[in-house]
Amino acid sequence: VQLQASGGGLVQAGGSLRLSCAATGPTLSIYAMGWFRQAPGKEREFVAAVTWSGNRISYADSVKGRFTISRGNAENTLYLQMNNLVPGDTAVYYCAAGPSFRVTRVGYDVWGQGTLVTVSS
Repeated sequence: VQLQASGGGLVQAGGSLRLSCAATGPTLSIYAMGWFRQAPGKEREFVAAVTWSGNRISYADSVKGRFTISRGNAENTLYLQMNNLVPGDTAVYYCAAGPSFRVTRVGYDVWGQGTLVTVSS
């Protein structure tokens, strides 16, 4: 499986962005996909995750009510709709896939290349 993330950019505080992550290859091996982010000088942190079937979703407390993770089944694509962005959301966002549903980096064995989101105040 290979993952290609896109959709990052520069946005003002209060604005919105939608990130996409296209999965190619043997996607039948994927049980769950997630979004993580890494701000400068900080550890990579969990943002959101969803099972491939879409029946289980989890969000980090910091993004609940503002971000929505979803899957486009026919397109093998993962999305992250980000609304009401704040400067603290500035980071490189990575998508990941793996054989189990986790809210930590452990368990995700395929990673996309990352897309930069910058939120100005």
